[in-house]
Formats: sequence, C-alpha cells, structure tokens
Amino acid sequence: MPGPSPGLRRALLGLWAALGLGLFGLSAVSQEPFWADLQPRVAFVERGGSLWLNCSTNCPRPERGGLETSLRRNGTQRGLRWLARQLVDIREPETQPVCFFRCARRTLQARGLIRTFQRPDRVELMPLPPWQPVGENFTLSCRVPGAGPRASLTLTLLRGAQELIRRSFAGEPPRARGAVLTATVLARREDHGANFSCRAELDLRPHGLGLFENSSAPRELRTFSLSPDPPRLTAPRLLEVGSERPVSCALDGLFPASEARVYLALGDQNLSPDVTLDGDALVATATATASAEQEGARQLVCNVTLGGEDRETRENVTIYSFPAPLLTLSEPSVSEGQMVTVTCTAVAQALVTLEGVPAAVPGQPAQLQLNATENDDRRNFFCDATLDVDGETLIKNRSAELRVLYAPRLDDSDCPRSWTWPEGPEQTLRCEARGNPEPSVHCARSDGGAVLALGLLGPITRALSGTYRCKAANDQGEAVKDVTLTVEYAPALDSVGCPERITWLEGTEASLSCVAHGVPPPDVICMRSGELAAVIEGLLRVTREHAGTYRCEATNPRGSAAKNVAITVEYGPRFEEPSCPSNWTWVEGSGHLFPCEVDGKPQPSVKCVGSGGATEGVLLPLAPPDPSPRAPRIPRVLAPGIYICNATNRHGSVAKTVVVSAESPPEMDESTCPSHQTWLEGAEASALACAARGRPSPGVLCSREGTPWPEQQRVSREDAGIYHCVATNEHGTDSRTVTVGVEYRPVVAELAASPPGGVRPGGNFTLTCRAEAWPPAQISWRAPPGALNIGLSSNNSTLSVAGAMGSHGGEYECAATNAHGRHARRITVRVAGPWLWVAVGGAAGGAALLAAGAGLAFYVQSTACKKGEYNVQEAESSGEAVCLNGAGGGGRGRVAGGGRGLRHSADLGVSRIPSPRGPGDAPQTHTGAYLLLYLFTYSFIYVFQLQGCHPHFLPIPPIKFL
Repeated sequence: MPGPSPGLRRALLGLWAALGLGLFGLSAVSQEPFWADLQPRVAFVERGGSLWLNCSTNCPRPERGGLETSLRRNGTQRGLRWLARQLVDIREPETQPVCFFRCARRTLQARGLIRTFQRPDRVELMPLPPWQPVGENFTLSCRVPGAGPRASLTLTLLRGAQELIRRSFAGEPPRARGAVLTATVLARREDHGANFSCRAELDLRPHGLGLFENSSAPRELRTFSLSPDPPRLTAPRLLEVGSERPVSCALDGLFPASEARVYLALGDQNLSPDVTLDGDALVATATATASAEQEGARQLVCNVTLGGEDRETRENVTIYSFPAPLLTLSEPSVSEGQMVTVTCTAVAQALVTLEGVPAAVPGQPAQLQLNATENDDRRNFFCDATLDVDGETLIKNRSAELRVLYAPRLDDSDCPRSWTWPEGPEQTLRCEARGNPEPSVHCARSDGGAVLALGLLGPITRALSGTYRCKAANDQGEAVKDVTLTVEYAPALDSVGCPERITWLEGTEASLSCVAHGVPPPDVICMRSGELAAVIEGLLRVTREHAGTYRCEATNPRGSAAKNVAITVEYGPRFEEPSCPSNWTWVEGSGHLFPCEVDGKPQPSVKCVGSGGATEGVLLPLAPPDPSPRAPRIPRVLAPGIYICNATNRHGSVAKTVVVSAESPPEMDESTCPSHQTWLEGAEASALACAARGRPSPGVLCSREGTPWPEQQRVSREDAGIYHCVATNEHGTDSRTVTVGVEYRPVVAELAASPPGGVRPGGNFTLTCRAEAWPPAQISWRAPPGALNIGLSSNNSTLSVAGAMGSHGGEYECAATNAHGRHARRITVRVAGPWLWVAVGGAAGGAALLAAGAGLAFYVQSTACKKGEYNVQEAESSGEAVCLNGAGGGGRGRVAGGGRGLRHSADLGVSRIPSPRGPGDAPQTHTGAYLLLYLFTYSFIYVFQLQGCHPHFLPIPPIKFL
C-alpha cells in the first residue's frame, strides 16, 4: 500500500501546527449535499404578463437539466450549472414549474408556484327598477367577472358614499375567479335620486403587490309613494255654453310630488292644468270652456299618475245654453209729454218679469206703457228671465234707460246766488243746471271782465271777487241767474309795510309800526320776543337795550301772519380791560394771538402798532373775533414792548396802550439731551447729560421707568436701561427717552468638554466656550502642538474633533477679547483607551488564522486540484473560488475578475443562483495566505496609530500575488 503523498503530509503538518498553538480549532470539512434551486419560488403575475425563472444547482458537473412548465416560452439563457427562461402570456390561475438537474446518478428538483391575478377592470351593477315604491324591498346585484384570485377580492355596495354591505371572499380556492354580491335593500324616501354603486378591491399587498380598486358606474334610484285615495275634484255642476269656469284637482300623499303627471279632460276636450306643489300635496287648476257642441251631460275626468300607478276621479257636468232676455223701448229718447212702450222677451222655456210684473206663461213677452215726464229722464227699466236647468233655477236680467228732453232749470241748490271762498286752495266752482240735453252754463262779469271756469279744479285768488251773470242753455230753452263771489284771505305782512330789519341810533327817538293786508281787514300788534306783555307803542328814546327781535302778528278770521323784526341799535367803539388787556404775555409756540375785542356797532376795526424801541412801526398780530381759514399767520418770533391799539367804526374811534412780553415752553432735543448715552462699568457714577431751553428756565428731572435716580458711587451693568427725562416750566413740559448702555470687559463664564473625562482614540469630542462681555467678545482658541483636523463653529464658540488621536490630547485655551480687555480659561483633554491588549490579541489571532489557512490550502492542493476540478462548496463558503493546477506546477495564477468572486458569493447567499465560471478563474493558494498576512499586519498598524504612534515607523507591506 503506497504511503501518503508529500502534499498530504504538508497539509497534515500545517493542521497539527495550528492545533498545537491552542488558539483556533478546525472542524472536519463536512460534505454538503447537492441541490437544485428555482427563483422565484412563488410569484404573482398579472394575467397575460411575463416572468423570468432562474433554475440553478450546486452540482459541479451536472449531466443535464431543464425547466418543466406548460406555459409559453419566449427566450432561454444557459450556463454550466444554471438556466434562465422567460415565460410569456401567463393566463392559468395557478401553475407549478419544476426545475431539475441530473447529478451523480440522482435527479435534483425544485418546484415553484406561479399564480396569476386579474384586476377588477369590469365592475357591473345590475340595472335598478325604473320606479321603486317606498317601503318595499329591491335587489342590488354587483358582478365582477374574471377578477381574482377571489380570496383577495372584496366587494362593497354603496349608497352614495355610505357603505351598505361589504363582503370579503377570504378562504376561497386560489383558482377561483370573479365574484357576485347581491343584497336586498328597503326603499326609503331619502333614497329618491340617490346613486347606488359597487366598489371592488383586489388586495395583493400581502403578496408584495398593491391594492387595485375599481367602481361601477352609478345607477340612480327613483322611489315614489302614492296615496290610495282618489283625487279631490272641484268643478261647477252647471256650465253655460260660451262661458269659462275654473276646475281643480287635488291629491295628498304624493312623493315626489314634482314627478306626478296630471290629466284633466271635460268630455273629449283636454284641459291644460297649472300644477302647484305644496310638500306632498298637489293641486292642478285649469279653465273649462263650454261649446254648443258639448251641450248636455258631460264627464270631467282627473287622473294623477306617479311611478307607473295612477289615481282617477270623475264628476258629471251639465252644459246648457241660456241667453239674456231682450228689453226694447219704443223710443229711447222722447220729449216731455210723449208716450213710450217698453217690451221684454226671452227664450221659449224662460219666464220673463218686467218692472216686477211677470208674464202670463213661460215663453210670452211682458209689456209696459207710460207718458214721459221730467222725472222719467234717465229712468232704468229692468227685465228678469228665469230658467230651470237640472233642478237649479237660473236668473238673467237686462236693463234699458229712457231719456226725456226738457228746457234748463237753475236751482239754488245746484247754483247758489252767493259764494264765499277762501283764497289759496284749489276749488271746483260749480253752477249746475238741470235739463236734457245737458245744458251749457257760462258765468261772466256783466262789465265783460273775468269769466269763471265752472266745473274745473283751479286756484281761488282774490282777483276773482265780484258779481257774475250765469246763463244755462240747450236746444229746449235758456235760464239766467246773477251770483256774487267773495274771496277771503289771511293777513300778509310784506317788507314794505313791515320791514325785516330796522336800525336805530342810540340816543335818538323812533317808533315801531307794521301794516298788514287781508280780507276781512286784520288787527296788528308788535311785542318783544320772550316778553308777552311788552307791547311796543308810540315814540321811544332809543338805548342799546332796545336792540333785539320783535314779533309782529296780524290776525283776521281766515288766519294770522307773524313776522320777526330785528331792531339794531348802533353805537361808537369802547375798550374793555378783560376783552383787550393792557398787559399781555406771548408764549412761543402756543399758537395764541393777541386777543383784543372792542365793543361797538358796527364792529370796529382794530389795529395795534409798536411805539418806540424795537417795536417801532411793528404790527401786533390780533386774534380774529371768529375762527376763520383766513386768520393771521402765527409769528415764530414776536418783539416785546409797547403797542398802541386804535378801534374805529362810523360812529367814532378810541385808543389804548398795551405792554407785550415774550416767554417760551421747555424744549429738549438731541443736542441738549442725547437719546443714547454709554457708561463704563466700574467708572464713577454721574447724572445723565440732559438740559432744556425755555423762558423761564425749566427744571429737568430724570428717572428710570418711574424709579427715582439711585444714589451710588460706581456704575454697574444693572444701570443699563431706559430713562425718562422731563423738563418743566409754567408754560408746559417736554420729555425725552434716553437709552443708557453699560459696557464691560469680557469674562469666560463657561468652558466645558463633551464627553467629560477624556475620549478614546478614534472617538469624537467637543469643547464649548461661553463668554460674557459688551460689546460682544471675539472668541479665539489655542490647541496643543500637532493637533490637526480641528473644526470651529461660525462664531468660534465651539471646537470639535472627529477621530481623536494621541496628538489631540493636551491643554486647550479659550480667550475672549473686546475693546475693554481680554480674559482666558484652559481645559485639559485626555486621549487614552485599552487598545494595546486589542493589538496583541489581534496579532495572535491573525497568526493562528494564517497557520490554519496554510494547512487547508495544502490539503486542497493535494486533492481536488490534482484533477483540475472546481470546488464549488469551498468557493461558496469562503467567499472566493480557488483552482489549483497541480502541486506546485506552473506557478502561474491571477486574481479572477477583480472582485467578481466576492460579489458572486454574496449573490449566492440571497438567490443561490451561481453564475457560470471556468476552472481557471481563481487565484492560487499562496495568494490567499499573503492576503491574510496583509490584513493582519494592517490591523496591527492601525491599532498603534490610534495610540498616537506615527505611521512611518510601521510601514504597511504591499500585497503580492504569486
């Protein structure tokens, strides 16, 4: 029996060396069974869609393989251990494709599941009845053909947006497709005009797809309610030929009443009704017209139709013909004393009555004769005819007027001999005469003057007064009469007899008298207004107390008239001390002018002129007696001194001396009291720099928001704030608001590290510095020498380090600086951690891993690669595929495809579908060993760098591939 090969001995020696170190144990390599895989195992595809299926195996050299399915195929791609095929036009509800490979005399299989789904593209709601009675059930039926799978389908019947019924078909077989949902619904009034619809939802979200929804077209439901009672018909029992009468038809308990249709007919005549709705009630009105062809008994029909049902009522109507009687006069117009015959006739069945006297029998005429007199003029004769129709007695009548001609007559009752009228209102003057034909009446003055407009509405004026002769005439004769017209009118006070304004001069004699016009002649009295007993009569000695308003009143039986008479008493000018003072103080800015009012009528004109010194010839502005837009301009500066004022009117003049002085109210501005003032903390306290201008000199008082001025020696920052300064003198006040700012040197109030207590190598830390100062301080930092990659915030208040190293440990200083000084604080940062033990452990572990890898590599080289085979199991478990072309043979190798082997192994962990690879696509075993040594060395160096060691002391060896 031959001994072990040299390659096997080297592999065993390496394995025992690794176990002897005691760091790692290697378990025996177990043989993984071969398998077949199908991806995706379970798939949902829309009906008619397509899908790619991937069929793969881990068998190194499969004999054959394939994909069994009844579905249509569009394309296939193959590799040594995989197969990809596209399936198209997938329509079966459920199919199970089988992936198989033949490997080592065994058949490897993987079975998948493909299910199709169909969206609810058609959602159909069955038609609703055209009309549905309220209170009865109707059926809603929804159909969704082909949609599925049914187990994922939900149907909902809706009234508008309200769900009526919702049904899910969960638990149905996977192959089931399409669904029907039926429900019985009670019709209600509020359902009239409502839209019913069906909504279908196919929920495939549990299978990784979405929610598919669709709804049917809405269908409108029309409900109705019709009372079992017949309509109420209102119509005349009798209807005369040629006449029109209203008929009406009413019915309650209708819903919807607006949908009801009404049919009205009289015999074979269709009526056009006018329908009025009131809630659930309906009233139809129409006009029935009878014709001679319809004479006799006829039926009036009313029919109300709603929802395919109707209610009807019939009434009998009798149509008859009954013309009015005929009344004739032998002569409609006769002269007084002639004979007149009156005759009344009617239809054969009617009985006539003339002036209350009936005819002997129905159908015969009635007759009357008379001798015409004046009293028969405009006499009416009446003829009545009666007729019995269908048990009801009908009456018609006719009248005729007789005209009797006679001469005019002027009676005192219709044309009085004396007329008295008030002036003003419009009146109708009447002088009427009896006679036939109607007489014409004409009234005029006998001297040919004014003519009265008889019978016309017109104004009555005093010019119409006088005696008139009235004549009445027609073709039968003439009548004459004299009448007298008197026009009375109320008193009148005009400006000639009683002027509105009278002017008297003080010290003279005068009298007040007024003359009034009126019919009858009026009485006139004048008295002072407000003094009923003070009647003015005779001559008066005029004083200014007589000035005022007097009321003169004239009275007669037709009324009274009153007039106010204004008496003005004029006198010369005179100065009064209160109204024009001798001493006056002008206040600058007050807007006041010198008030100098002078007593006198008419109002005197006043002028004040300076006398001597600075006021020589200067005019003193005067306040006008009444405010007006043309008031004198208010001066900015007024010269004090002595002024002479003169007052003049048409009755004389007078003079007065006035002494004027000038003063001003307090005034503060930016120059005397700056609005912004600055103090320095710690300086000696002082008052605010505020002063005011004004005469007399104002006093200034400053306080802080209502608080008195504090007594202190030094300025503190609490003194900053808003101060109010008020200047006061006897002419007013002025105020200023002063903002006081206190500046102070900077102080670093806070310097803190986060995290506190130090930071591990590779960690992050932040230093925060906060300073108090005014004006605000500028922040600056000083870091340990060699500290790199330091970040600062926008205002330098925060210093941050990411990935701390040993060079970042040490003392940091934060300094705050402004115009009044500088202040700094320091803080120490420590960078330390248990990394040395990690480095030693990592080095030992790396050495053990290197030894184990070397032993396995020699073993693989001495077995599988002697024949040039591809070790699929090792490639998938280690993350790369290795091919050994003989023990130590050739020495030629390369990295397969860059990182392709690593990416492929990651894909196998997800889909287990390996991509094809040739036997020469893997590096040699020596490459793996060098790679492990490289990773170990780089880890060791990185640990020492974290401890603050410089990288040039430990160079990273380059990786080599042999």
